[in-house]
Amino acid sequence: MDVTVTPSPLSGRVFAIPSKSDAHRLLICAAFADRPTRLRCKGTSEDIEATCRCLSALGAKINREGEYINVTPAKDIPASPHLDCGESGSTLRFMLPVCAAVCSDGSFSGHGRLPQRPLSDLVGAMEANGVSFSAPALPFSLKGRLSPGVYSLAGNVSSQYVTGLMLGLSLLNGDSEIVLTTPLESAAYIDITTHALSRFGAAPERTEKGWRISGRGRFTSPGELEVDGDWSNSAFFLVSGAGLSGLDTRSPQGDKEILSVLKDLGAKLRISPDGISADLSALSGTTVDVSGIPDALPILSVAAATASGETHFVNAARLRLKESDRLATTAAMLENLGIRAVEHPDGLTVYGGSFSGGTVDGAGDHRIVMAAAIAATFASAPVTIKGAEAVNKSYPTFFEDFKSLGGIANGI
Repeated sequence: MDVTVTPSPLSGRVFAIPSKSDAHRLLICAAFADRPTRLRCKGTSEDIEATCRCLSALGAKINREGEYINVTPAKDIPASPHLDCGESGSTLRFMLPVCAAVCSDGSFSGHGRLPQRPLSDLVGAMEANGVSFSAPALPFSLKGRLSPGVYSLAGNVSSQYVTGLMLGLSLLNGDSEIVLTTPLESAAYIDITTHALSRFGAAPERTEKGWRISGRGRFTSPGELEVDGDWSNSAFFLVSGAGLSGLDTRSPQGDKEILSVLKDLGAKLRISPDGISADLSALSGTTVDVSGIPDALPILSVAAATASGETHFVNAARLRLKESDRLATTAAMLENLGIRAVEHPDGLTVYGGSFSGGTVDGAGDHRIVMAAAIAATFASAPVTIKGAEAVNKSYPTFFEDFKSLGGIANGI
């Protein structure tokens, strides 16, 4: 699907969609709890549905009732389940240890760039503790069950590996330890995990080099919970100048750091009980370390393009392993819309200027599509975005909300 956006400023306020990071974790905990859980989750996405599909394959019963997702825990685990993770890296990396914790045989598949995304460190840690893999990359099958023990991981590859092990090891009957061999990056994602686990009575214990996991076989359901509003996807509308409701500034989500980045760029923030918005009318270039908020780079690059001077995004090498090579696709998006951008091995330099019209290849990446749509609101002529359906991965109602704020998008 191609969408053409006619430049028009956005104004007003929308309600933040549910955080898929929070939803993944809460759904998994609920699926292996001692009793049913009712999650208030006002929307969904392809990634959230991928996790629901995998949990259903393991025997959980999941159904939506209006704004709620009702989860009945898995009891009779199938002998040889197949888990289709779609294009969701979170689903795959979380469900691998979970599946190996509850059954000794299973198979996994995925689509898009997911089979090319890295897994070796997680596979190695699992192989050292009782699990064998039929192949190093998707599709593959697993044999053997995880055993309690010591799991060594590099902390600078993917925090999702740590999250997956925290979830899976909590389901064993015995204690384990996760030991980091290098400093942890994207630590806020682990905060989301420990917060979710604490809500289900299973908070890991922090150690000098990692965490001690108390295996308990089952989680303890709190009965009813609400999924946090999504700071990551809300960033797109914050950069547009529109307002967001339903965001908690106390959330463990690391992407709330976008407020600090926008402030460093010179934005004037308005935070009230009614919502959050930002005035981005007088920005200046700066240096932004995105190691803790890598998903925010595409939309922050749009803000940087409207600033005077240069903005340097650093510590961004892992963005090359996302749904697209996001350093390359972000640079291409900006260049195609008249903004100079210089790609580096682990970063991006954006030179402030004015957006022109043009055509952007969404590259099958939801964040590139949404960033291009927001960039188009600042442009001097229409912008056509190819493959705009990629927004379904995380924000299926993005263009509906875009239009509700005064955006003009044709082709939907």
